Amino acid sequence: MAEKILVKQVRSTIGQKKRHLDTLKALGLGRIGRVREHQASRSILGMVRSVNHLVEIERP
Repeated sequence: MAEKILVKQVRSTIGQKKRHLDTLKALGLGRIGRVREHQASRSILGMVRSVNHLVEIERP
């Protein structure tokens, strides 16, 4: 079973590239303070890495 991670948006998307906005939307985020739980797969971790300046990761 894959490990779970919590992804929380902590910074605004104002002034960000469309690519980053689309990545946040794919992660289920879009507003500061929103938290989503995901499986720690390679694709999810890659998306988190691309927007790491906007999000924080927590382990439940």
